[in-house]
Order: sequence, then structure tokens, then C-alpha cells
Amino acid sequence: MAQKGMLLVYTGEGKGKTTASLGVTLRAIGRGMKVKYYQFIKSPERTYGEQLALRKLGVETVQLGIGFTWTKTPEEHREALANAWQTVKEELKDETTDVLVLDELNNALAITRFPIDDVLPLSEVLEAIHNRPKKMHLVITGRSAHPAILDLADLVSTIDATKHYYAEQDVKAMKGLEF
Repeated sequence: MAQKGMLLVYTGEGKGKTTASLGVTLRAIGRGMKVKYYQFIKSPERTYGEQLALRKLGVETVQLGIGFTWTKTPEEHREALANAWQTVKEELKDETTDVLVLDELNNALAITRFPIDDVLPLSEVLEAIHNRPKKMHLVITGRSAHPAILDLADLVSTIDATKHYYAEQDVKAMKGLEF
């Protein structure tokens, strides 16, 4: 199908980064492509609408995180990130995957509350991205994309928050819209 795998990055402060990656996923599934979907921050202890839908469509969907950085200890997060990176590093070598989505990888790489470079080394991430199979499309989402990721990308979409009901109306996350 593809002559060259593209690197698509969806970043910014607005809502819609994961949603954009799901749109790419849906199109790829429709074209008979093999898609895998990995989430770096979301926890397997919770369920998410996209997880339920993608599994119904036969997409391998894995939550690798343990939740937001303020919900667990730094060491718990570091362990989860280390395990996540080991899993994803292997997936980035899989010649049979047409589209690999790394949802929230940007968020993980942007963590500053505790050290992460020894468990999720940016240099290794960049090398693995660069050395992935030539035809593998890679989708990376999350706020605060690292400049080096942006430099490698074939497409960067920055999603801005013009208006959001969280701030405007003090509305909490809603099932079906946020999770």
C-alpha cells in the first residue's frame, strides 16, 4: 500500500488529539490495514470508549500507564513507563503492523515532575522511530510534543483550545466524550 510510512503527530492544548488518531485508525481498518493502538498514560484498570470500540473492531489496544502523574508515586509511574517503553520498542520493529498509534507518548516524554530519561530515553525513542519498518505509519499524540519528534514528523497538527466546557462551564469529564 504505502511506499513510505508516515509519522503523524497530533499535539497541542486542545481536545481532539486522541480523536484524530482514532480517525486515522478507522480509515486504516477500513482499508484492511493492521493497526495496533498503545496508550502511554491511561491505565488498564479503567475502561475507555475508544478501547471498547477498537477491540470490537479487532484492533490490539493496550493501556500501558497507571493514570495521571499525580495519582500514583513517581516510582510507580517510572516502572510503568519503563515497561511501556520495552513493549513499544518491540512493536516498533514489527514488519506486519501497518499503523502503530502511540497515544499520549508526547505527554510521557514531557513529564518533568520526576526523572524519566533513564526509563523512557528520548534518544532511544527517536532512534526507534527512525529505524521502524519503512512502510509502518506511526501516529503519536499528546500535549507538549518534543521538538525532536516534531522535526522527524511528516505531519504535525497542533490542536488549540479556543473554548472548552471544562474551563467555561466547570463541566467534568463525560463518558463517551472524554473516556
